Amino acid sequence: MNGTLNKVMLIGHLGDDVKMHYFDGGNCIGRFQLATNEVYINKTTNEKITSTEWHNLVVRNKAAEICEKYLSKGDKIYIEGRIKSRQWQAEDGTTKYTTEIQVTEFTFLTTKKETASHKPNHDQESAKNPNFDAPNEGLPINDLPF
Repeated sequence: MNGTLNKVMLIGHLGDDVKMHYFDGGNCIGRFQLATNEVYINKTTNEKITSTEWHNLVVRNKAAEICEKYLSKGDKIYIEGRIKSRQWQAEDGTTKYTTEIQVTEFTFLTTKKETASHKPNHDQESAKNPNFDAPNEGLPINDLPF
């Protein structure tokens, strides 16, 4: 195979509210952490072990504004994106590194704002994934990551 692929699919819970950063020219990015869990049984002790992995997510422009409006800490979301590593110089002169997931698509699975009202309005439903033409259909069954 000559091509390469950089694709990530995650389902997890927000570790905090979306943090927005605005730039000159009207562009913006939103950043938040997503927790995914793995649960398994230790065969020697029969103990149930939960392992949490934290992912740094970045959403841009309109998608970032939608995430900020509807998501809060603890909400469950499905995302698709690509892994991006970057480096920068800290104020003390040291080089810092980070690996992030650049989100390209997302679907809200549960939101506290939606749960509190028990009836999402039409605006909330259509905001679930701005990349889909039919916002109420969600993901086709063949595209589910499990």
